[in-house]
Amino acid sequence: MYPLKKGSLSDFLAAERTFLAWIRTGLALAGFGFVIARFGLFLREMRYDAGLAASGTRGSPAIGAIIVFGGALALVWSAWSYTRLVGQLKRGETESPPGTAFAVVMALLMAALGVALAIHLLTFNAAARQPGEEPHMLSENGVVTIPSHHPVDTAVQKIEEILSAKGIKLFAIVDHSGEAGTAGFQMRPCKLLIFGNPAAGTPLMLASPSAALDLPLKILVWEKADGTTWLSYNDSGYLQHRHALPDSLMRNIAVIDALAAKAAE
Repeated sequence: MYPLKKGSLSDFLAAERTFLAWIRTGLALAGFGFVIARFGLFLREMRYDAGLAASGTRGSPAIGAIIVFGGALALVWSAWSYTRLVGQLKRGETESPPGTAFAVVMALLMAALGVALAIHLLTFNAAARQPGEEPHMLSENGVVTIPSHHPVDTAVQKIEEILSAKGIKLFAIVDHSGEAGTAGFQMRPCKLLIFGNPAAGTPLMLASPSAALDLPLKILVWEKADGTTWLSYNDSGYLQHRHALPDSLMRNIAVIDALAAKAAE
């Protein structure tokens, strides 16, 4: 075998261009992964704006994190590969440059993640259009908001009928918009229904006197700027946490979920 010449300047420059290309690839992957991870927050805001729950938006951070890790791995591998290749060129070795297998693996990984992201987005859109499932929104302060298919007055009347049929006492209806009108303000229809059953509420207050701050139960019926009607009420799980209520008494207030859902139909 004849002695081999060391790599020429063009060989070193070609190796450097390949190295820089891998650096750009690694940085692009890291940046793209970051965007995908943050995209989950964007989806969540979209669901909130549409009055939907934030479920189904947790896949994006995981996919984004994997892509960022892949970008970091590409940077580390490219530095090692470039150092090795330069050494081979200096020694005049003819070993095939490393990287073919790694590039193929990276391509397959990105393809798999792309398919996973597409499935995730399709699943999200399908869930948003799922028939028969009422969209709802649970805010950080424990307020659940669901849409109603009726105007405010009709929704209020329907709640009154449901309460009467179930033997639940309606203590008062506070017409916030009506009172605002008497004070010279214009306010979209907004009425608060206060209702409850002493036999169900009293054990809650005996277990935690502070529960009286949120009892009797309430449902707010209000009209949004676009003319749609919404029902808002305190989440029973939030009330349990707020007042340290025992699980055995949760059925006393969990009824509000079913009541609101029935009134929204």
